[in-house]
Amino acid sequence: MEDLIIIFVIAISLAMDCFAVSLGVGCTSVPCDARSIFRMAFHFGFFQGGMAWLGWVIGNTILPYIEAYDHWIALFLLAWIGIRMIKEGLSDKPDKITGDPTRGGTLIMLSIATSIDALGVGLSLSMVESDVLLSGLIIGIVSTIFTVLGLKFGRKLNRRFGRRIEVLGGLILITIGIRLVITHMIG
Repeated sequence: MEDLIIIFVIAISLAMDCFAVSLGVGCTSVPCDARSIFRMAFHFGFFQGGMAWLGWVIGNTILPYIEAYDHWIALFLLAWIGIRMIKEGLSDKPDKITGDPTRGGTLIMLSIATSIDALGVGLSLSMVESDVLLSGLIIGIVSTIFTVLGLKFGRKLNRRFGRRIEVLGGLILITIGIRLVITHMIG
């Protein structure tokens, strides 16, 4: 039972990035219908759980190569998307959707950026001989739930504050990336 509580706490910690990123996406002017919410929540949950499993299976081989720069990759991906959102939020042009962050390459980049930490968690799980299948499933489900909550809350902020809230969403993404780099450098 104690192991399940620990895995649940780890899952919530990993899902915080999903919540923050989906909050930022929810703040955009991109329509956020049930299909878009499902798409993003599914991808974030799948990548979080999948990266935990992948970290467990091959982390001993890959982690030494990724560990040195994984935080920089996440910073680059989140900053690139965040800057685009800030530009869109500050633009005086009419609402012109340049890309849907719940589709295609942008969705994949966001999914990877939010799940890189799960790779390291998967490696840690292999060292403590935890049930990785159950752990990955819990991590994926919690991340999915937090993504839905972030999108819904972000949408409410957008309705209340309009397009300018995209600036906040972009700043959130950039802040997450910077936090990842600082955490890596300190710890």
